[in-house]
Amino acid sequence: MLQKHPSLKACTSDSIRVLGHQEEEEKEEEKLGKLQYSLDYDFQDNKLTVGILQAADLISMDTGGTSDPYVKVFILPDKKKKFDTKVHKKTLNPVFNESFVFKIPYQELGGKTLVMSVYDFDRFSKHDIIGEVKLAMNTIDLGQPIEEWRDLESAEKEEPEKLGDICISLRYVPTAGKLTICILEAKNLKKMDVGGLSDPYVKIHLLQNGKRLKKKKTTVKKNTLNPYYNESFSFEIPLEQMQKIQAVVTVLDYDKIGKNDAIGKIFVGSKATGTELRHWSDMLANPRRPIAQWHPLKPEEEVDATLAALAGKK
Repeated sequence: MLQKHPSLKACTSDSIRVLGHQEEEEKEEEKLGKLQYSLDYDFQDNKLTVGILQAADLISMDTGGTSDPYVKVFILPDKKKKFDTKVHKKTLNPVFNESFVFKIPYQELGGKTLVMSVYDFDRFSKHDIIGEVKLAMNTIDLGQPIEEWRDLESAEKEEPEKLGDICISLRYVPTAGKLTICILEAKNLKKMDVGGLSDPYVKIHLLQNGKRLKKKKTTVKKNTLNPYYNESFSFEIPLEQMQKIQAVVTVLDYDKIGKNDAIGKIFVGSKATGTELRHWSDMLANPRRPIAQWHPLKPEEEVDATLAALAGKK
């Protein structure tokens, strides 16, 4: 049996170590851009004024080699008050010159972190984060106004807020041109009411090229985040129309007095993606058979933006 030469082994591990080191350096060298900001604390009024002045050398996020940057400003752990600057189109060196005021007593500032996140605006999908500057307020001397540049750092991936899941069953009978959507149940819905519960019901919209054809809704289930429905709705759709249809399923929290808030939504159809497209394809591949599947709910604005983009493309 051939033995590996010890020096060869050492040489291999050394070269791997060197390569690894080079990779680390390359990673470190990836610059995201920088942000110039100002901070001014008014001790009489307990007000922190954050100025977003400009950004420079931002990395391009769009295919045309530019970005549409804007800055989101908020303070952790509160996150209650969030400010956005205006969006600057097609530039990697935007000048913002905007300021935002946070009312926070000085003695509370120490435990807080100021976050300035630079995003690339996108009309039809989720806005991508370019990078951020995070300042632990207990490390900042607010005795005099500050104005400085900081390099942007990679943002920790924000966990998307969990809205819950919905289980629906789809069935299509081509000979009769009948689509049946059964709303089976939902689980782990986001709490929408003060008492920590919701009164959820489900609405189904049938869309064709962005136009609403039909609308149906389930009964309301009181005080629950895990409602069980088992309610079926049928729609007449000839086979040749099936490629143009989207079925939008929205879970809402019923409110007797105010507006019924959407908890989350999904849509199935030939223009859907991921599990939603697979579910639709499975239904078409198994005519007359009900096919049930769970889907994670998505934010209303995200689904609406996708549907608007699809309607625009027709």
